[in-house]
Amino acid sequence: MRRVLVLAAVGEAATGAALLMVPSLVGRLLFGAELTGVAIPVARVAGIALVALSVACFPAGEAGQGRSGMLTYSLVATLYLVCLGLGGEWVGSLLWPAAAVHAALTFFLAIAWLKARRFKGMKVHSD
Repeated sequence: MRRVLVLAAVGEAATGAALLMVPSLVGRLLFGAELTGVAIPVARVAGIALVALSVACFPAGEAGQGRSGMLTYSLVATLYLVCLGLGGEWVGSLLWPAAAVHAALTFFLAIAWLKARRFKGMKVHSD
């Protein structure tokens, strides 16, 4: 089962990376049609989600992997949404609120991740 999970995680990460870098090519290869217009940023957000899913699912034996996957998604989604907003081409009325929500989630998930890492490093002594 571990090998299947590794294979799935690597495959999803590769697909996500491809969607981030060349979304039109992935659309053409998967669906036989070129992605254009708003489909490009939507495909990139899907790529971000696939990369985060692969982080969460890659078997490393860590209890907080779901948190790591969500932190990955939220951080990269924040950065991408801010880039879209600054570019000005794909700015809807909820773009900046969505970027703000993801930024807040990133902040709180990062704090939880850091606390878990610090707690993990502490040794419990029994007297």
